[in-house]
Amino acid sequence: MSPRGVATPDVRERLFAAAERVVEREGPGALTSRSVTTEAGCAKGLLHAHFAGFDEFVAELCLDRFARTAAKAQELSELAGQATVARNLVAVALALFDSGGPAISSLAMTRPAAALRVREALEGGAPGFTAIQEAITGYLRAERRLGRVAETVDPGTVALAIVGTAHHLLMTSWPGAPDPRPPMTRLVAALVDG
Repeated sequence: MSPRGVATPDVRERLFAAAERVVEREGPGALTSRSVTTEAGCAKGLLHAHFAGFDEFVAELCLDRFARTAAKAQELSELAGQATVARNLVAVALALFDSGGPAISSLAMTRPAAALRVREALEGGAPGFTAIQEAITGYLRAERRLGRVAETVDPGTVALAIVGTAHHLLMTSWPGAPDPRPPMTRLVAALVDG
């Protein structure tokens, strides 16, 4: 436990990681500000010192994880011509499921104020599924120019299918549900190899 008055380094990430562990272990219903700070091993008021409230914390957690995945998707352009197209796409698609993605998504859905804040941030340009879709489209266009993707493959449609499926799997998953990674991997392979 961090003593009162001592700076806690990288507070946001420490609290976010703690929230993910709680949700993965016990489900969204177990997540409270107290469970987060207990899991993080920090003072109870630390969360409220950095966030206006618990809904803001949940929204910021979701937005942070979307931004991470969007950044990973932006790196796809550097991978054109390397490894396999399916492998590169699967890495980005599966990043959505890392760090408790399904559980965190369901958490936001159970908190209307957090869901509204996420939607407003995404509408305002925060990186999310649209940024991921655009990055995948650009990557597939580059791979098509290199001849590694068939001319008959429509990059925008494939990107939409990947992102749409990932979104569906995130919204319909919960702790204990079947692992979404195998169907996501099969979809990517069918879209780019089929």
